[in-house]
Amino acid sequence: MVSLSTFSIVAYDAEEDAWGIAVASKFLAVGAVVPWARAGAGAVATQSYANTSYGPIGLDLMESGLSARETLSRLLSADPQPEHRQVGMVDAQGSAATFTGNACHAWAGGLTGEGFAIQGNILTGEVVVQKMAEAFRDSQGKHIMWRLYNALLAGDRAGGDRRGRQSAAILIVKPKGGYEGFNDIWVDYRVDDHPDPVHRLGELLELHDLYFGKSLESERVELAGQPLRLLQEIMINLGYYQGPAHGQYDPPTRMAMESFIGNENFEERTDIAKGLIDQPVIDYLVGRYK
Repeated sequence: MVSLSTFSIVAYDAEEDAWGIAVASKFLAVGAVVPWARAGAGAVATQSYANTSYGPIGLDLMESGLSARETLSRLLSADPQPEHRQVGMVDAQGSAATFTGNACHAWAGGLTGEGFAIQGNILTGEVVVQKMAEAFRDSQGKHIMWRLYNALLAGDRAGGDRRGRQSAAILIVKPKGGYEGFNDIWVDYRVDDHPDPVHRLGELLELHDLYFGKSLESERVELAGQPLRLLQEIMINLGYYQGPAHGQYDPPTRMAMESFIGNENFEERTDIAKGLIDQPVIDYLVGRYK
């Protein structure tokens, strides 16, 4: 058996009605093995000598009404090698449970708090999970994505996996959280092989905020004047627009903007019909193309 020397956090956000996992390891593509989540059921991290059946079976059990602790007990009792497993779970109500078998390699252990469980094995020490818990608690009020990431980053910078770094992942689900609401996958990013995977994961999450965040209606910028002139100059240079950079949202500019914004994948942050755009999109496009 191959052991996943791994540290992870599973958590529930009652305000967003979202469940998530963040994980990192000196193991190729840890995101393909450890994290499991389903809206309305809960979240599971299965690691060490990971029994991946804990993911789907555990989610089924929690969806049926069992608590995280009850689900964990049932899974372990049916496992011929429970002493090799390390598992963290949070159920539909946010109750958490964690388990570390006595055959997991030191340092190995975990802790639970309100709405979260943290666990790790082959770590540089207990300080890793302690720092993760502190970071998660200290970021109360922030978006669940950043709370999970802050915890993971704190564990990584506290020493993390004592064998080194290789991969990291984050998975968050909520009802109709996926693209256009067709599934529950709200956030799903993996860094499968990288010298500093947790840092790289953070860069991907910043891009997630850029592409899928949304400014308040009162903060949106009208496509007119200087902001529009900057975008018109960019579109002229890129071949989307042949008119003058006059800062007026006329029909040729609107047609060019529709193509430009579509190719840049910023439809979520632009209202072509109303002539409105989010300031972070302008900042990004100007920084990239000017």
